[in-house]
Amino acid sequence: MPQDGPHITPDEFVALWAEARTAYFADEFPPYASPAWRALRPDDPRRLAAALDAAEKWRKYGDEEALLQWFRNVAGRRFIAEGRTAAELAELRKAKPPHQLQATPGWPPIRIPGGGGRHLTYSDERREAA
Repeated sequence: MPQDGPHITPDEFVALWAEARTAYFADEFPPYASPAWRALRPDDPRRLAAALDAAEKWRKYGDEEALLQWFRNVAGRRFIAEGRTAAELAELRKAKPPHQLQATPGWPPIRIPGGGGRHLTYSDERREAA
């Protein structure tokens, strides 16, 4: 079977891989398939580093068009602050009153948080803390 390129020894391959990893972690490479990337020699480690970067981004984020569509969908959503005045937003930030526990017929007693072991129980006549 004929070879299309120069023969690379295992030692040269290991060195190329190590240099590519170094470039990858140092972010010293052009974006994959960019004009600057295409201008690199085929055995330039930065070329492999850019391919590794593109593969990792694909693994993390998947299809670029699908990711861009997701951004478009998110951008079209209405956010809670949208169209509200500062006074309305300040009102929304105010603390809500604590929930009032109520005993319910047929349910077991409710332990009162911070109540020193007291329980809220239901009786037919009235609800009372025991």
